[in-house]
Amino acid sequence: MLEATGLLIVGLILLVWSADKLVFGAAAIARNVGISPLVIGMTILAMGSSAPEMMVSATAALDGKTDTAVGNVLGSNIANIALILGITALIKPLSISSMVLRRELPLMVGVTLLSGLLLWNSYLGFYEGILLFVLFAVFILAMLQISRKEQQNGDALLAECESEIPTDVSNKKAIIWVVIGLILLPFAASMLVDNSVIIAKYFGMSDLVIGLTIIAVGTSLPELAASLAGVLKGEDDMAVGNIIGSNVFNILAVMGIPGILNPSILSDSIMGRDFWVMLAVSLLLVIMALGKSRSINRLEGAVLFIIFIAYQGYLLMNMAA
Repeated sequence: MLEATGLLIVGLILLVWSADKLVFGAAAIARNVGISPLVIGMTILAMGSSAPEMMVSATAALDGKTDTAVGNVLGSNIANIALILGITALIKPLSISSMVLRRELPLMVGVTLLSGLLLWNSYLGFYEGILLFVLFAVFILAMLQISRKEQQNGDALLAECESEIPTDVSNKKAIIWVVIGLILLPFAASMLVDNSVIIAKYFGMSDLVIGLTIIAVGTSLPELAASLAGVLKGEDDMAVGNIIGSNVFNILAVMGIPGILNPSILSDSIMGRDFWVMLAVSLLLVIMALGKSRSINRLEGAVLFIIFIAYQGYLLMNMAA
């Protein structure tokens, strides 16, 4: 048990680190070959924080644990809003000025509702997985189009995204980081999933609950790091945009993976409990972000954080569900 816990922690660290290096190398190569900073920021960097979830969901699905893969998506989205934005707003109230974000927020809610529609019968099938990936491609193209228009107006989020792209990195160094990331990422994901299963069996946790708790929080660490870094640098739109983009990517891309790799019947608890929590915190974020103040203050951050603690506590008291 202690060995499994230690290996799980090592797997989490390797997962987050290798994903970061993979994205760093890919973004540097893209910049070096002349790809627009806007395209890099809205694709490679935006999707990078969801790389751990993608790899873990693929690994879990191939191991026949689709509940864990879907639980990772729902749990990560809940953690992104309730835990990460909650903590971030407690540190410093978040001001939202980007028009891109104001357009992304309704899209996030729409995608969340779509996931409920697809999961309503507690089954995630192959064609549903394909549909999610097609919509993911449409979403990327739509956001690029919106971003190009807003770039002319000097949108704050786009300027912050472009400032995060690495500069003065040689192709050789960038390729080395990409190779290291590609090698370590699946290895770390496998280590994380395998040892999570051992811990789950020891405590009598279901595959779904392990995905909603340990794995979800662990794979959300890149979003936590990015949001905290953004708010400390005064890049509030980046902190919030990172979460919104990650939640959309998680549903459209990450949840599509287990549907394609291992179509399965899912736990009834997904639609009976966890989807509604994800929808509730998503709507709460929209109300906070698009209200009169266009901000998330410390009190609202505290509310989000308390919701997360209460939800995790409930899950741990009902570990077999």
